[in-house]
Amino acid sequence: MARFLPIFATQIIFLLSSFTKIQVHGYAKTMNKNLMGLKKEKLTHFQIHWHDIQSGQNPTSISVVRPPTNTSTNSFGIINMIDNPLTAGPEMSSKMVGRAQGFYALASQEEVGLLMAMNFAFIEGKYNGSSITVL
Repeated sequence: MARFLPIFATQIIFLLSSFTKIQVHGYAKTMNKNLMGLKKEKLTHFQIHWHDIQSGQNPTSISVVRPPTNTSTNSFGIINMIDNPLTAGPEMSSKMVGRAQGFYALASQEEVGLLMAMNFAFIEGKYNGSSITVL
């Protein structure tokens, strides 16, 4: 039963989102609030691509804390500081629309589990100068 609820909720959200009227503004879409049952709130769907570059000449993610022992198979305890590009498309050559700045930590000893805190700072288009905090 516990596995059924997240799957069912995801299917309902997908089904409801497929019936909404969408206006496209580059990397963000304004959705029809009446179809979503909203009153005064404005709902915008952002589709951006987060590029975490950990090697090469200009890495955008660096490890700032490493665990004292390396006995974990999944890098538990590592903390990375980031200043990652956000692009409109999946390729790095896509138009950069902002930056993701903050950190993430590998927070699970058993599987891959991330604790993330970052600001998405937009530098392009309608949302230039705006930011979203993700915790």
